[in-house]
Amino acid sequence: MTKRAHLIIEGRVQGVFYRQSMKEMADIFGVKGWVRNLSSGKVEAEIEGGDGAVDNLLEWCRQGPPSAAVDYIKIDWGEPGGDFKAFVVKR
Repeated sequence: MTKRAHLIIEGRVQGVFYRQSMKEMADIFGVKGWVRNLSSGKVEAEIEGGDGAVDNLLEWCRQGPPSAAVDYIKIDWGEPGGDFKAFVVKR
């Protein structure tokens, strides 16, 4: 099964290599989608992949890279679309 989620990640998540680290982990887990910084200081992402792969990436997102401090993740589940070719960092 494939699943898709839209994430808003709150906490100390900008300026700590969160986006690049998330891309590296998504590539390892085989998850596709994108991640970007928001002007509010939060990080936004759209992820899609196999059940286990998405669950593994979400587990990583709860902690993030060593310098991050994740306070909360808002997860909105959606229908998989299969429209992502890779995982990219949006700027």
